[in-house]
Amino acid sequence: MDILRQDGRVAVVTGANSGLGYHVAQELGRAGAHVVLACRDARRAQEALDRMLTEAPGADLELRSLDLANLASVRAFAAEAPERIDLLINNAGVMAPPFRTTADGFELQFGTNYLGHFALTGLLLEQLEAADAPRVVTAGSNMHKLGKIPWDDLQSEQRYRRWSAYSNSKLATLMFAFELQRRATAAGSKLLSAAAHPGWAATDLYVKGARVGGATLQEKVMSIPTRYLAQSSADGALPTLYAATAAGLPPGAYVGPSKRMETVGPPTLVQGNARSRDEAQARRLWELSERLTDVRYDFGTAAVT
Repeated sequence: MDILRQDGRVAVVTGANSGLGYHVAQELGRAGAHVVLACRDARRAQEALDRMLTEAPGADLELRSLDLANLASVRAFAAEAPERIDLLINNAGVMAPPFRTTADGFELQFGTNYLGHFALTGLLLEQLEAADAPRVVTAGSNMHKLGKIPWDDLQSEQRYRRWSAYSNSKLATLMFAFELQRRATAAGSKLLSAAAHPGWAATDLYVKGARVGGATLQEKVMSIPTRYLAQSSADGALPTLYAATAAGLPPGAYVGPSKRMETVGPPTLVQGNARSRDEAQARRLWELSERLTDVRYDFGTAAVT
């Protein structure tokens, strides 16, 4: 109810068919934005859209196909994107699946959570720059505090630990959000980059990774504390909505829950750890990501590919 009106704004929300993305897309639509639901699964996306329109009648929503684990899909989405994008929500992700690779050969979590969004943002840079006050909000996680960038085994080819790989991917996304702001500021761009994490929210992300490998025991174990201790997915979406819509948000802001060690509660400004703010490492990761994705950011013009 505190969200400022979003009339006239165009928003893209990745992974909008469930969990946090569903609530973010719905509330932006309820506030008057034209929202593009960028989703991989067409059937689930249509079901989500129908449900949103029932809960928020009159919301201006549309579906577009996007698979962040496939750079060809990312490029195809960007090629057909709206001419102006005011708000990009880099929300979609996968958590702790068994070892898999993307269509381009990247470890699934690093490739989906981080590289897919890195490429998407770069390819949409021209549309973002066309907006009066563009924002990019990238999904972080408290798990970034356990992560590192394994330069000698970035794709987990030598050793794969699913939770370590998840933490590493979320550290990378947070480093990206902060570095994007530094580069935008240095270029004199009006773009504002922020990150947000949901704390401990009862979404199906906890069990999606388990389902990939049929690990039903993991599903059951993870669901018990989540059911009783976590906040709802709607409450978990509040930090992202705050980062997306709050007036006077500082550049490079990071937003998360305010209570119980950032696991639950109303949104507030929080801090990433020292690794997430290491500028030298962020530059190294950025330059490597440009080579891996063949997407180079060029503020003031379209991303070069």
